[in-house]
Amino acid sequence: MRLLSSLLSSTNPLPHHFTSPLRNAFSFQFRNFPRLFSMDSSERSLRNALSLKQLAVEAQGDAVRALKAAGAAKAEIDAAIEALNGLKIEKALIEKQLQAAVSGAGGGDGALNRESFRQAVGNTLERRLFYIPSFKIYRGVAGLYDYGPPGCAVKSNVLAFWRQHFVLEENMLEVDCPCVTPEVVLKASGHVDKFTDLMVKDEKTGTCYRADHLLKDFCNEKLQKDLSISSEKAAELKHILAVLDDLSADELGAKIKEYGITAPDTKNPLSDPYPFNLMFQTSIGPSGLLPGYMRPETAQGIFVNFKDLYYYNGNKLPFAAAQIGQAFRNEISPRQGLLRVREFTLAEIEHFVDPEDKSHPKFADVANLEFLMFPREDQMSGNSARKIPLGEAVSKGTVNNETLGYFIGRVYLFLTRLGIDKDRLRFRQHLANEMAHYAADCWDAEIECSYGWIECVGIADRSAYDLHAHTEKSGVPLVAHEKFAEPREVEKLVIAPVKKELGLAFKGSQKNVVEALEAMKEKEALEMKATLESNGEVEFYVCTLGKNVLIKKSMVAISKEKKKEHQRVFTPSVIEPSFGIGRIIYCLFEHSYYMRPSKAGDEHLNVFRFPPLVAPIKCTVFPLVQNQQYEQVAKVISKSLTVAGISHKIDITGTSIGKRYARTDELGVPFAITVDSASSVTIRERDSKDQIRVGVEEAASVVKDVTDGFRTWEDVWSTFPHHVSASAED
Repeated sequence: MRLLSSLLSSTNPLPHHFTSPLRNAFSFQFRNFPRLFSMDSSERSLRNALSLKQLAVEAQGDAVRALKAAGAAKAEIDAAIEALNGLKIEKALIEKQLQAAVSGAGGGDGALNRESFRQAVGNTLERRLFYIPSFKIYRGVAGLYDYGPPGCAVKSNVLAFWRQHFVLEENMLEVDCPCVTPEVVLKASGHVDKFTDLMVKDEKTGTCYRADHLLKDFCNEKLQKDLSISSEKAAELKHILAVLDDLSADELGAKIKEYGITAPDTKNPLSDPYPFNLMFQTSIGPSGLLPGYMRPETAQGIFVNFKDLYYYNGNKLPFAAAQIGQAFRNEISPRQGLLRVREFTLAEIEHFVDPEDKSHPKFADVANLEFLMFPREDQMSGNSARKIPLGEAVSKGTVNNETLGYFIGRVYLFLTRLGIDKDRLRFRQHLANEMAHYAADCWDAEIECSYGWIECVGIADRSAYDLHAHTEKSGVPLVAHEKFAEPREVEKLVIAPVKKELGLAFKGSQKNVVEALEAMKEKEALEMKATLESNGEVEFYVCTLGKNVLIKKSMVAISKEKKKEHQRVFTPSVIEPSFGIGRIIYCLFEHSYYMRPSKAGDEHLNVFRFPPLVAPIKCTVFPLVQNQQYEQVAKVISKSLTVAGISHKIDITGTSIGKRYARTDELGVPFAITVDSASSVTIRERDSKDQIRVGVEEAASVVKDVTDGFRTWEDVWSTFPHHVSASAED
């Protein structure tokens, strides 16, 4: 749900939907960025070397001019010029090395830089109709895309596996809620007031831009194209990129002015940044009196149905509800293809758990997983992500609890089984200034692609905030019960904000202060009580306001009361994994793409190495030559594949076998059955190009076994005869 801080920020994935808290913490970081952020050592050394070489070139140039002015001997001047040219060559070599360091490789063929790689992938995807701009004949609309036949198949396969991996294997309750949501629901959740991004306008034309995008583009362009900047300036720019999502409007505006950033198209001056609500507004019914919005996420439909879902589950916790559906965000300046769009598919889980017991019975199943994690301490100290065993991360408290850790492990397994490269997948913990005041912990599954590290899944412990908010607004208690065998005498902390006093003191900010007071932990509340009793007032930090406020004794009553209870009534906590399906699919496209030379060596052929699990077509069937008998065998095999539930395509065109292989490789089809006799056929594996020979009646079952994961290609390679045919090689 909150995932999509960047569904849609550029290098990070899903706006942080809400204005980020703890601005004071950010300001401290920004002032002290040299200590808190470190640049790659090789890049730093190259930038320092380039600066020194530039100084040497300038000094030698001055020496040449001085010799000429003094009328020195020609031999002496020539020697000085030769030395100057040598320094320039050395400087050019360092510039080339630095350019390679900052450009990096986008994946696939290492000779391609990120931009070239991205363009190669994008051209192939659009040409083969994986996805295309919507309304293309009308010049399209930014941020809207159509999935073509292979794209639809990949998306359908990803969602089918998501449903299998989570809904079925974890016994979740699946729901399907409307896309149109009444305003009152999104008012309670905070979206109406806070679901914003910061926007700037061209002061002359009125064209709108996302403020953080302009600053990000400036920093990236400086880092990649201006090789003369110092390592200190490069570190500053990289730090800005790292904390971009957490800049306030004032901080963004100050940086835009400091760097002289103007409107990209006209170079006109820009307005100060101001918030723009990203939701599409509508009205429900012909009168227009009931305002509503296209939902920006699917989670609220689950929260408002908690009471019925809890009853359906036998009034037992824990349980999880899941939903796959469309969400909508009126992005200011959508770009980056499927990474930032106005309509997209989310798959979200709300796992409801007792806040006093966040253990998970199946945690041992994932505890031994070891993968790249990026705890906040490592981020603050400038370290890189490192491999950490998940069990260790939970036992040491790096991950807040077992249930949150369990879902992190399940997300890792889901993504890697889809085909995401485990070495380009990391789990980054939110920094303190990214966390909402109610959140216990939050991690983003980030996938590296040609756009950088992209947030694709958010896994958050949101405590009880959402159910509390809807309980307060609707008046319907969204709570769970634990019945006691014997009555218990319990001592309960009671925090009672005096809303009248708080309203007089804080006016429009009253709700923020009340929420912060009610969210206090027991230790903090008792400390406040003691200070109020001794001093009559206390400074209290409200993270949603980003500042301290003065709380007086008359504004809140804090006490501990003893009561006998027959049952415990509580609001469950929520562990929320939220998946941006389009983002995952795009990263999968990049991770699966590579090029290999043709047989003649005169061109490079595009290949998508999709696992059979997600491949749009599992198998192609084609006769080696146009022959009625072979075509009849192909139809028999096709019927067997259909009965087995294997998606496939028959190709009876007269083109060469090599060209037909190349066409299917470009679609990511893992297996090709070639009919070259009436009794047996060959099965070719896409990436190795190895072929085995099997009987006609066995072909469908072999493909099904490998596609469904019951056997590996290595198994069948060791079982069946190998086939080698020079004429059939690509």
